[in-house]
Amino acid sequence: MNNIIFFDTETTGNTEKDFLCQIAYKNGAKNFTGLYKPPVKIPPEVSAIHHITNKMVEDSPTFTESNDFKTIKELFENKDSVVVAHNAPFDLMIIKKEGIIPANFICTLRLSRYLDPEEKIEKYNLQYLRYFLEIEIEATAHDALGDVLVLEKLFERLKKKIIEQEKISEDEAIKKMIEISSKPSIFKTMKFGKYNGKKIEDILRSDRGYLEWLLAQKLESDQIDEDWIYTLQNYLGK
Repeated sequence: MNNIIFFDTETTGNTEKDFLCQIAYKNGAKNFTGLYKPPVKIPPEVSAIHHITNKMVEDSPTFTESNDFKTIKELFENKDSVVVAHNAPFDLMIIKKEGIIPANFICTLRLSRYLDPEEKIEKYNLQYLRYFLEIEIEATAHDALGDVLVLEKLFERLKKKIIEQEKISEDEAIKKMIEISSKPSIFKTMKFGKYNGKKIEDILRSDRGYLEWLLAQKLESDQIDEDWIYTLQNYLGK
């Protein structure tokens, strides 16, 4: 029996250089949220998104020094636990810096893309999906616990669709969701830049150099962009 844990982090930014300042999770009926002092300052542009300020965390312990760390580490790393996050590679990178490496994970972002092979959904970020799918819930956006509550509802929708589509049991659906989450997504359509809305295979034929340039930019960036790197390498045959 899988122990499903929905979690989200708020951080000092969205790059490989950033750190945890808040974590929230929902495990069954238990809701948890904690604030921690990161080893770097929270920039004002980031506080403007999640509303966590340096003053709010100045008297807090670091995450690894907190009383919560051991409990969360044991829970997340238990072999029967499956942690669920939206854009899980980023959150997993953040908690790995704190010494937590979950045994199993599900990424609702990759699942959302997998279940939309025709790319009919314009965007896949959590709050867009919340309103696109008309998920009715009282939850504050860009608050770790608020996002967790939306995440749980999204997960249930995706699981139901997997069960119906694959005609499998709930346990088999969880295994399938873990499998899908473990592999980077492959995009078919460019969603930004001068070729916004164009099929990537068409761009490959007309302007391969642009895709080569974009791949170089993604590889040099300190942002987590595993899916785009995998997509571009796949199309370019690298």
